[in-house]
Amino acid sequence: MADYDISKLRNVALLGHGNCGKTSLSEAMLFDAGAISRLGKVDEGNTTSDFDPEEQRRKISVNTSILPLDWDGCRITILDTPGYTDFVGEVRSAVRVVEGAVVLLDAVAGVEVGTELVWQHANDYKLPRIAFVNKMDRENADFQKAVESLADIFGVRPAIMQLPIGSQANFKGVVDLVSRTAYLGPKAEKGPIPADMASQVEEARTQLIEVAAEGDDELIMKYLDGEELTADEIYRGLRLGVRGNKIVPVLCGSSLANIGVQPLMSAIVALLPSPAEGSEIRAKNPATGETEVLPATDNGPLAALAFKTTADPFVGRLTYLRVYSGILESDSRAYNSRSESEERIGQLFLIRGKEQMPVKQLRAGEIGGVAKLSSTVTGDTLCDKGRPLMLDPVTYPKPIFSAAIAPKTKADLDKMSTALARLVEEDPTLEVTRDAETNETILSGMGESHVDIAARKLQQKFGVEITLGTPKVPYRETITRTASAQGRHKKQTGGHGQFGDVWLRLEPLPRGAGFEFVDEVFGGSVPRQYIPAVEKGVRETMTKGILAGYPVVDVRVALYDGSYHAVDSSEMAFKIAANLGFKKAMEEAGPVLLEPIMQVVITIPEQYMGDVLGDLNTRRARVQGMEQSHGRSVVTAQVPLAEMLHYATTLRSITQGRGVYTMEFSHYEEVPSHIAQQIIQAAKAAESK
Repeated sequence: MADYDISKLRNVALLGHGNCGKTSLSEAMLFDAGAISRLGKVDEGNTTSDFDPEEQRRKISVNTSILPLDWDGCRITILDTPGYTDFVGEVRSAVRVVEGAVVLLDAVAGVEVGTELVWQHANDYKLPRIAFVNKMDRENADFQKAVESLADIFGVRPAIMQLPIGSQANFKGVVDLVSRTAYLGPKAEKGPIPADMASQVEEARTQLIEVAAEGDDELIMKYLDGEELTADEIYRGLRLGVRGNKIVPVLCGSSLANIGVQPLMSAIVALLPSPAEGSEIRAKNPATGETEVLPATDNGPLAALAFKTTADPFVGRLTYLRVYSGILESDSRAYNSRSESEERIGQLFLIRGKEQMPVKQLRAGEIGGVAKLSSTVTGDTLCDKGRPLMLDPVTYPKPIFSAAIAPKTKADLDKMSTALARLVEEDPTLEVTRDAETNETILSGMGESHVDIAARKLQQKFGVEITLGTPKVPYRETITRTASAQGRHKKQTGGHGQFGDVWLRLEPLPRGAGFEFVDEVFGGSVPRQYIPAVEKGVRETMTKGILAGYPVVDVRVALYDGSYHAVDSSEMAFKIAANLGFKKAMEEAGPVLLEPIMQVVITIPEQYMGDVLGDLNTRRARVQGMEQSHGRSVVTAQVPLAEMLHYATTLRSITQGRGVYTMEFSHYEEVPSHIAQQIIQAAKAAESK
């Protein structure tokens, strides 16, 4: 590809609800720019962007694809992001490294759930954006209604730059309001404005000029004086409004029919900022702890952010980089400020889908990749050793859906831990933990589809097959009253026998207090050397309670009497006696099951409050508070973990995908008796199998 000055670069994320046409749009852009010779289709699985087997199988984007192209003397690097909320990590990494966004709206549905979510991600990074009303050739397409939904839901000022020529089956092209030119068909051929649209075009153009003039004092004076603004002046006003996030230009077209795509690319070049005009680049110097402002130039100190990592079957680990300052050279060395180690940089390349185009260097503002870095992971900064710098990493939401995983075969077990580590490295919104209490490996992600696709990736990329199941709830057992019992172990065989005799008293402790062992023996009824064995026997017995085999907690055990035999007593005998005594005493001490209670914070649009509260009531929840925040309702509740195992899917269903929640452990509480009986019966049935 041609070499461009930083002012001629545009890094742009395509954002939108699932199935709004982002991948088809990126394909049409590549085709119109001459980057590809054949127009692929999502349904046929042959687009440049969706090259992953899982994407082709499901016909949705799962990963962010990087797609550079040349247009109007500039290089536009498109980041085609997934639209489904399960893959929010890919969207977050994309919006972190671009200066602008194109938000797609379906011409029939207007602003949808996914649109609201990606709009918020763009807000987090204060990204200037253009709205593109796609699928104008669909039945029931309504351009004006889609624009109104944009203004109503986001409270933004739309600057309509185009009007559609025809609609639905009669959609033929677009009218550019700035130049008063019609662009018809896939080749965007210039033509006259249809006569029946003349008055509509002039009215819309006047409104556009008014919006553009408001962005510049000089232009507003000229406009108020009744002077005609030139096309350059209109663009200048729009550019200022877009980059100040005061207006959102609106264009329209059909990505599948390839109509309106070329004018969109020209608008990206004209209106969205270059890396030199983007937000201030701030980096922390780990040596001094101070924050520095970096120049977005080739002459600045090297600062490149690793924003994505993938496992490529042919070249191994592939690291995607965005250079913010300085120049990164092929066959050079760079310093990783997090790991404090030097990385050997091999061949650098620009990336287009799965294609890798070798380049000598990546300059400030460019996005590219490098293979086989040894210690660099997503979020790391590569810099000069003499000038260590740390750019802010991508921020990701915490996982909300978990599954217990197990290898299918012994061969899978041997490879599983390494493969899981590489999977999490590739997708930081995945998390792998080991639950010591239930002895399960837990894979957590942003939703059921996310975890399912992660499992398929393990098989396709790393050759590891796993099974997915519902995680076990880490119940515990405790007692509700004080009780005492004798534990006596006597076994006489030929010669040396076994004898141990203890009296134990069990007392309940406050929740969360753990375990206490008290020695109350007087007069040597249990010799001192055997008392540690008694404590050890108690501790071992507590790992498996008498109700359902769960660990016993919050108990004080007092050893207050016993007896011994001068010849037959041993540590083992007293350990066994302690085991017997503890079980007997626990039976008399009112044993109960405890369950983990989670602190849950749910954020939802106000209209779903009733449905969400109704659902929480069925989950034995205790609602602790409700408040309003940024036009949304926030519900705080304490809910048993057992009732939250599939909540991510339920909440998404209740709120049409608009609800989000966080969950963390709060405390343990007694399980209601009728539910406890079911858990105990299930545990006994599982043990008898």
